[in-house]
Amino acid sequence: MPHINEKLDFTATVFIVHDNKVLLRMHDKYNVWLGVGGHIEPGEDPIEALYREVKEECGLEFELAGRRPQNFSAESEDLPVPAFINRHHTGPGHEHVDMLYVARAKTLTIQPGPEEKQVEFRWFAREELENSELTINDHTRYYAAEAIKLALVKD
Repeated sequence: MPHINEKLDFTATVFIVHDNKVLLRMHDKYNVWLGVGGHIEPGEDPIEALYREVKEECGLEFELAGRRPQNFSAESEDLPVPAFINRHHTGPGHEHVDMLYVARAKTLTIQPGPEEKQVEFRWFAREELENSELTINDHTRYYAAEAIKLALVKD
């Protein structure tokens, strides 16, 4: 999706974990390994954006890991809290505020949606994330390694 706001967009990313490995995708625009996710579209909350992005990009079924919200009434909904929030530059004069979540894979078959470009996916063990020859930025290395740890914690 193109930028919604000229200077700042909100995005949601999920690091999906299975068997002590985290799923990353090669981003077609930036040519770097990242978690699955993208822009939060108008009318969406971050969780709705995650489910849409995962369905479009890789088709995996997942469950969010971490603290479960407490809903107090039918008129409101407490959303799951992101594991991390990151603000970063994406180009001249533009930034993203990214809400990063951790999830556990329920399925392992990757099936990108029909509109998705050819994207490379790979499951990374924690040790592999430290390989300096891979095009993984430092914050993605950190979040991916932390996701593996956080996914082991039973909610």
